[in-house]
Amino acid sequence: MLSWIGWIATAMFGVSYLCKRPAALRTVQALAALLWIVYGVIIHAVPVVAANVIVAGMAVFSMFTRSESPSSDRSATLAPLESATQRTLS
Repeated sequence: MLSWIGWIATAMFGVSYLCKRPAALRTVQALAALLWIVYGVIIHAVPVVAANVIVAGMAVFSMFTRSESPSSDRSATLAPLESATQRTLS
């Protein structure tokens, strides 16, 4: 009867891996974990609740601690390579 909550949470976790932006992935995973927490409380499954409190907490924490600037990350990573290539071609 209430197993649909668990199935929706499972589907959300699966869909989260299709997210292209890290922030979207973490948001969907946090929401799925919250559904799993609700489901775990309803069925009195402490391990389900505990595991998903950790997952939701890490997802929310990482939303606020990770920068999402792929262009700045890319330029920092490629700058030494680009300058080495320019020296080689000169």
